[in-house]
Amino acid sequence: MERVPLAMHATSERPMDEAERRLREAFAAEGFGVLTDVDLAATLRSKLGAEIGPYRILGMCNPKLAHDAVSAWRGFGLLAPCNVVLFDAGAHRVVLAFDPLAISGVHEAPRVLPIAREARAAIERALARFEAGEAPPPGASSAAAARGGGAAETR
Repeated sequence: MERVPLAMHATSERPMDEAERRLREAFAAEGFGVLTDVDLAATLRSKLGAEIGPYRILGMCNPKLAHDAVSAWRGFGLLAPCNVVLFDAGAHRVVLAFDPLAISGVHEAPRVLPIAREARAAIERALARFEAGEAPPPGASSAAAARGGGAAETR
């Protein structure tokens, strides 16, 4: 995993469908669920007739971290959910996850900074698990669902 501007980066040689499934599992193991699911390729095809290849934007949310953040700063909703992008790059799939510490001003927000650090660490672990091809711990997906990790999904 590497960092790119505003994001953390991981890759996989798995087929797109399997990569998306494993990505969701890796984030679920860290307590994240998918709040939004945007198929950008389908949207651009439908609206513009443009073809960009498979491209998903998953709006991830960890309910505990979201609760902590909105309790610390009511404006947190401006920054949520945490977008994770999955796209096809020919021989491999690329994942970019927004880095919570890249948010302008977070380092000057003492109540929000520790939450952003915790979120970044969880995202880093999820991306490392995804990139290594590790299976999530037993019951991780059901545990995340029990915490509200997969509360809503929109396509």
